[in-house]
Amino acid sequence: MATYAIGDIQGCYNELRQLLDQLQFNTDRDQLWFTGDLVNRGPDSLDTLKYIKALGDNAITVLGNHDLHLLATAYDHRRPGRRDTLDAILDSPQCDDLMQWLRHQPLIHHDSSLNITMLHAGIHPDWSIDTARRLADEVEQVLQDDEQYPGYFQHMYGDKPPIWSEQLNGWSRLRFITNILTRLRFFNDEGKPVLSAKGSPDANRQLTPWFDIPDRVTQDDRIIFGHWSTLALTDRRYHNVYPIDSGCLWGGKLTALRIDDGSLERFDLDCDQQAKP
Repeated sequence: MATYAIGDIQGCYNELRQLLDQLQFNTDRDQLWFTGDLVNRGPDSLDTLKYIKALGDNAITVLGNHDLHLLATAYDHRRPGRRDTLDAILDSPQCDDLMQWLRHQPLIHHDSSLNITMLHAGIHPDWSIDTARRLADEVEQVLQDDEQYPGYFQHMYGDKPPIWSEQLNGWSRLRFITNILTRLRFFNDEGKPVLSAKGSPDANRQLTPWFDIPDRVTQDDRIIFGHWSTLALTDRRYHNVYPIDSGCLWGGKLTALRIDDGSLERFDLDCDQQAKP
């Protein structure tokens, strides 16, 4: 049995299937972990969702910001963006079933036997893995509640509050947790997340990547994440963090990391450009 973590697909279904062929993926024995952002901007978001859902127990996925945006759009709480490529999902007779499945996916996945945690974007430097899982569960309970989830999508968007406190409550608390786990890249020198910054660390020297914050509580934990293609494309190595969004959508690579045998061997598929960076 092999277990592979795979970076952001964003609707690049053909490339996903090519990578799985390269890995000789077998549903009788292997498992896939997905770092989120299964959909949007790429050409085949519907086929991507249908395929991963059909994998059942062979697949574990966490929610990314684009997945949450799809849910908000499908439930009429957000208008489609100019660059969104979600129409095939929204117009599909399977849309309701796919959204129900997507809404029940976690924000974070931890495997104690492998000592590996997967999420889409990042973890606040003051949070332990257990704290992050507890906070993610707060969001997941609301997302999966048929009465509460509409309110969540009405209040999900926005960059505030800028500072974490356990005393935060209500939608502000859930929005902060969501932003950290699905949108985080940098902090400024005031300790506030800068959610609009998207470039590489070298292009944002006035900011600090979340995993470089001194005395980060999770510095001894192994964390796999996506969301930040300019990290994975540099071929740099980072202590105990493994960014595997390699920018397939932008003509980069689709990356898999083998995690079951401790090797963390990396496999890359070169991708054709599907969207402008």
